[in-house]
Amino acid sequence: MDLLNKKSYYYDLPEELIAQSPVEPRDSSRLLVYHKDNKTIEHKHFYDVIDYLKAGDVLVVNNTKVIPARIFGFKDTGAKIEVFLHKRKNLKEWECLARPLKRLKIGDTVTFNKEFSCTLLEKLEDGLCVMRFNFEGVFEHRLSEIGQIPLPPYIKEKLRDSNRYQTVYAKISGSSAAPTAGLHFTPELLEKIKAKGVEIIEVLLHVGLGTFRPVKEDNILKHQMHSEFFELSEENAEKLNSAKSQGRRIIAVGTTSVRVLESSCNNQGVFTPAKRETDIFIYPSYKFKAINGLITNFHLPESTLIMLVSAFLGRDETIKIYETAVKEKYRFFSFGDACLFI
Repeated sequence: MDLLNKKSYYYDLPEELIAQSPVEPRDSSRLLVYHKDNKTIEHKHFYDVIDYLKAGDVLVVNNTKVIPARIFGFKDTGAKIEVFLHKRKNLKEWECLARPLKRLKIGDTVTFNKEFSCTLLEKLEDGLCVMRFNFEGVFEHRLSEIGQIPLPPYIKEKLRDSNRYQTVYAKISGSSAAPTAGLHFTPELLEKIKAKGVEIIEVLLHVGLGTFRPVKEDNILKHQMHSEFFELSEENAEKLNSAKSQGRRIIAVGTTSVRVLESSCNNQGVFTPAKRETDIFIYPSYKFKAINGLITNFHLPESTLIMLVSAFLGRDETIKIYETAVKEKYRFFSFGDACLFI
């Protein structure tokens, strides 16, 4: 088995198992629990996650908030253009996807309404471009008036409540997609977890399109990760270092939290405060420095996210788990069910 070949991370998924809408309530989704020590699987519900957490554990969540990043406008010729916000560069400039980009040339303006437009400054690779936004007042207010919450392309149903694509602890706007492992938590479940003596630490990573970008090269080493902005505060770095020194478990909620933790932890297992970009790519042979456990959803075949899980559990075990989940008819991807790997 060539672990550097993307085909090693393929599994067969029937289309009907791709979740099209979230379950209610949030914590009633199913939970596959995998024990690393004896390689056993249990089938539970997400509200049972509390039974696998113990006093002293640290649960790390990503408090990013999804912005209404998808906006539609028109060129002066009347051509319809879709602009998808990817990453903020400064107060007025963003890296974006524009469709169809070939219809735009440098200097062209896309108008959304009388108070809001953008001008193409530069074309980048992978269909990305740099846009300067023209507006009066506060950008976020203008965006909220016309923007749409972007859902992944495999979700065909219209989302009735946009808050269901936000975690209950979402605070800091800037993501193009939700950190979906956190969608299963309710305020009540979080309070019960805290009451059990589990420490909950918030980190930040703004999820960009790169997280979901397909791996096109057969050799995964040729895949270029897009960088994403993250932040780990000094206070939380100290809390994590304290937990590490005391031998307490650090359990990441979602692959985005893993990326923050592994990007800010050195080979000695020491966390350093950080506020920067990361393009960390985690795949088998990677030696984890920060985490002891992981809560995550089921990921797309041949994606960088299933490669990250394979690095944590081993490729063969990961594929076995996914094949079990398919057999047991778990729901997959963003609005699907969850896994706990401990």
